[in-house]
Amino acid sequence: MKVQYTPTKQFAVEKGIKSLQPEKIRKNEEFLNEIRNLKPDIIVVVAYGKILPKELLEIPRYGCMNVHGSLLPKYRGAAPIQWAIINGEKTTGITTMKLDTGMDTGDMYLTEEVEIKDDDTYGSLYEKLKVVGAKLAVKTLDCIVEKTITPKKQPESFTIAPMIFKENCKIDYKNPARTIVNLVRGVNPMPGAWTQIDGQVFKIWKAQELSVDLASGLKKDVNPGTVLLSNSKIGLYIATSSGILSVLEIQAPNLRRMEIKEYLRGHSIPEGIILD
Repeated sequence: MKVQYTPTKQFAVEKGIKSLQPEKIRKNEEFLNEIRNLKPDIIVVVAYGKILPKELLEIPRYGCMNVHGSLLPKYRGAAPIQWAIINGEKTTGITTMKLDTGMDTGDMYLTEEVEIKDDDTYGSLYEKLKVVGAKLAVKTLDCIVEKTITPKKQPESFTIAPMIFKENCKIDYKNPARTIVNLVRGVNPMPGAWTQIDGQVFKIWKAQELSVDLASGLKKDVNPGTVLLSNSKIGLYIATSSGILSVLEIQAPNLRRMEIKEYLRGHSIPEGIILD
């Protein structure tokens, strides 16, 4: 519960570079005047999370360039990486764009596509995209300075990636197993998918859809959320509306994350119960 420097601020402190951290930008003339006095050629924005006011956008000679974690106009908004995984996309990417007063609506400079692998989580995909994004930002800046690029308007058809809240992360077993697996991947490592077992909240950190062969001997005519098998040697299988969910990593209240077999060696999740 301590305030920590961002990596950017930490770098600035180490190098003796002045940094400004206003509580707000909108209607903050003192801050805006400080930026005007710097006479910036361009302002680069990454993961800021708020819409910058027109007064700031108009200060730099080349405007403000943003690095966004999707292939715009898909997934405008606060959580593009998470929603791409949750929705089962096979590709995503990075877009550099010229900021305007809308939410990720500005003209686009460059894009680069990145594959989403079946085992990618929000955390692993973020690590890939941040490297691609940094390189694409530098490339875009070079193109702007050399005047070899003209920003293009976004297509009119777009999708939104709203902020992720705890209620978005509750597992609904009325969904297919594949949909639940994508949710688990898309909110790992934060905020984490969750379910209720005997009235307590458990985090599910890793899961997969059970193969047809392994599922062949299990009951099919049960309510979604029914625990079909709970065994420390095999694992935890849960019925869904389509397919069977195999939980691979779980976290009980006040305990660390564990592989499901390890957890079941010391704790019981009764077969036949229906998870909320």
